[in-house]
Amino acid sequence: MQFIELERLIKKNGWYLKNSNGSHMQYIHDDKPGKITIPNHPGDLDPKTVRSVLRSAGLK
Repeated sequence: MQFIELERLIKKNGWYLKNSNGSHMQYIHDDKPGKITIPNHPGDLDPKTVRSVLRSAGLK
């Protein structure tokens, strides 16, 4: 899964961009605690990273 696909999934779920630091984007949610950081690197993201982001977002 690439960055743009993962970003679409979490944005659909109500997460929005709070901060950008280099190639890492940080998203927050109004109702859910914490923040999610997604690396914006070319190519596919590591499956473990994708799984971790989805779990943190409450999508898996």
